[in-house]
Amino acid sequence: MGLRLLPRPSPPQRFRRWPAFGLAALVLAAGGWAWSERRSATFQRQASTPDWIRDQAQEMVRHSSPLEGQRPDPIDFTEEELRELNRRFGVHGPQPALAQLFTEGLDQLQPLRNHTLSRVEELRPLILRHSTRQRINPMLVAAVLFDEMHHAKPGEDSALAVRSGLFQTQGPAQLSVGEMVKQGLLPTNATPEQILEARLQLLDPDHNVELLVGKFARLAYKLGLPRHRTLMASGHPRDAKALATLAYLHNGKLDYPARILRYMQDPALHALIYGTRQSVTSPLI
Repeated sequence: MGLRLLPRPSPPQRFRRWPAFGLAALVLAAGGWAWSERRSATFQRQASTPDWIRDQAQEMVRHSSPLEGQRPDPIDFTEEELRELNRRFGVHGPQPALAQLFTEGLDQLQPLRNHTLSRVEELRPLILRHSTRQRINPMLVAAVLFDEMHHAKPGEDSALAVRSGLFQTQGPAQLSVGEMVKQGLLPTNATPEQILEARLQLLDPDHNVELLVGKFARLAYKLGLPRHRTLMASGHPRDAKALATLAYLHNGKLDYPARILRYMQDPALHALIYGTRQSVTSPLI
């Protein structure tokens, strides 16, 4: 008796639908898994390279426009703003790249940084008193003083250098007699003796810090900035832009505001201005 071939059974209904739906689901699942693995690997790579993250963030801020809801960079000045500031105050572009590298190099010298911080600490009472009276952010004043003293030329704070006329700016904030004229503290037609006396006054820390705070108050008034409150960089983007503009007008170099805003966020400088010292009593006493 020969073998009888039976007809091949039909697959169940759910398997007949596999090519139409199940295969697509499998492909989507595999793709989602691969995307998840790539995303996880990217996060791990970014987490292990913070310098890369910082560089990428800086490039995004420098070369792209802010997204909706994103805080604008306060150091980004438009061409119209730069032209207007140059017309009104005579500011200009950044300092040469070599000078910027030299400045950044000085910032890396820890002994010099510690020495400058100690000098700012000595000026702390003057900073707080004059800033409070004029409603100027004391961190802006401290940051400018830190920068000016940190990058000061040797010997320019001596009375001998002032009398020689070798330097045009004096004191902790590196101010000139021209600012005294603008604040009505020195006549425009001052005699050489009056100018020399004014330069010697700039060596006095109290007078110098007061003049720096007065300069910011004068510039804030000319710019139409709020004078009934203290501008806070972390409070509102407009305040941060205003503080960057004040820093720009103080120095006149376009790369200066970024450095000052960075100093304003320096934990050591921030603690020096707003912190309090407490003496630690030994448990053996």
